Amino acid sequence: MAGQTTLRGSDALTMPQRVKAILGGSIGNLIEWYDFYVYNFFALYFAKSFFPGSSPTVQLLNTFGIYAIGFLVRPIGGWLLGVYADRAGRRASLSLSVTLMCLGSLMIAITPTYATAGIGAPILLTLARLLQGISLGGEYGASATYLSEVAGSKNRGFYSSFQYVTLIGGQVLGSLTLLIMQQSFTGAELEAWGWRVPFFIGAACAVFGLYLRRGLVESAEFEKARKEKRGNPFTELLKHPKSVALVFGLTMGGTTAFYTYTTYMPTFLVNTVKLTRD
Repeated sequence: MAGQTTLRGSDALTMPQRVKAILGGSIGNLIEWYDFYVYNFFALYFAKSFFPGSSPTVQLLNTFGIYAIGFLVRPIGGWLLGVYADRAGRRASLSLSVTLMCLGSLMIAITPTYATAGIGAPILLTLARLLQGISLGGEYGASATYLSEVAGSKNRGFYSSFQYVTLIGGQVLGSLTLLIMQQSFTGAELEAWGWRVPFFIGAACAVFGLYLRRGLVESAEFEKARKEKRGNPFTELLKHPKSVALVFGLTMGGTTAFYTYTTYMPTFLVNTVKLTRD
C-alpha cells in the first residue's frame, strides 16, 4: 500500500512509533464499541419510533431482537475481515472495519421512523445493525492481532490489554453520552430527535479513527506470515477441540453476566421495576 511502512521486526520499533501504533490500533476499537453500545443505551428512547402501536415491552423486545442480530453476525465479520487481514494487511482490515461501523451508525442516525417509512424503517435499522455486527466482529480479532504483533516480545501482554481497556472505555463513553443528554434535554426531545445525536457523534468519531489508521505501520509479522504457506484456519482450529471448548467455557459465563448487567439491567429497571429513565 502506498506510503505504508514496514519494519524488520516489532522489537525494532521506537517507543514513539510503538505508542502511535498502539493508539491507532486501539482507538478504533473504542469508537466501534461506543457505536455498538449507544444502541442499547438509547433503546428506551427510540424503540417506539420503529415499533409503534404496541406495548413498551413488545417494543423493547423487537428493538433488542435487532440488537441480537449484531451478535449473531460477529463471527461472520471475524471470519471475513480476518481473511482480508491475512491477505491485504492488518491496517487495511482495521480501516475497513471502522468504515463499516461509520456507515452503520450513520444509517441509524438518518433512518426514518415507522411513521414515515413504514416497515422499511425497522428493515433499515436491521441492515445497519448487520453492518455494525460485521464490523465489530472483524475489529475484535484484527485489533487483537495487530496490537500483539506491534507490541514487541517483552510487553506483548501489556500492550494487547489496551484492546479490552478501550472496549470498556467505549461503553463508559456511551453511558456518559446518555447521562449528559438526559441532563441537557427533556425526555420528549430525546424521543423525538435526541436519540439520533449519539449515532451522528459515533459516525464522526469513526471518520477520525479512519484517519488515524491510515497512517499505521504494518506489522513485520504479517509480512512474514504472508510469505509462508498456511493451511485453512478452520482446519487448524479443529485440531485443538479441547482448547476451543475451554475458551468457550471460560468466556460464556462471564460474557452472559456482563451483558445481563450492563445491557439488560437498565431496561429491566425502567420497564419492569418502573424506575425513571434518568
